[in-house]
Amino acid sequence: MATIDDVAGLALRLPGVTDGERHGTRTWFVSGKAFAWERPFSKADLRRFGEQAPPGGPILAVRVADLGEKEALLAAHPEALFTIPHFDGYSAVLIQLPEVSAAALGEAVTDGWLACAPPALAQEFLGRSS
Repeated sequence: MATIDDVAGLALRLPGVTDGERHGTRTWFVSGKAFAWERPFSKADLRRFGEQAPPGGPILAVRVADLGEKEALLAAHPEALFTIPHFDGYSAVLIQLPEVSAAALGEAVTDGWLACAPPALAQEFLGRSS
């Protein structure tokens, strides 16, 4: 079972990452852009689930490069990744931390970082990790 502290460990290993708070939740930034953050459900989110139980938490939101990548990630990891109507048209996925594998979480956090990092920093990182 992954935790928010696991996310912090993964995120803070990436170049230029800062750990902060936004909207009252823990958030990880690169060059001032949020790429991963805790995402508790709002009352409106919970109403949209109706009689269906919402996914268990903690929940992490992670940016992705585009909507195509979002759809690919959702299809590749349906046991742990999901979306909600509030995220329709927005290039981010939600991750149910108790259900995600360590590999899928690491990939998602890194991909979120790559989606938000300045191109030169991302290229430098990709060159180092090849």
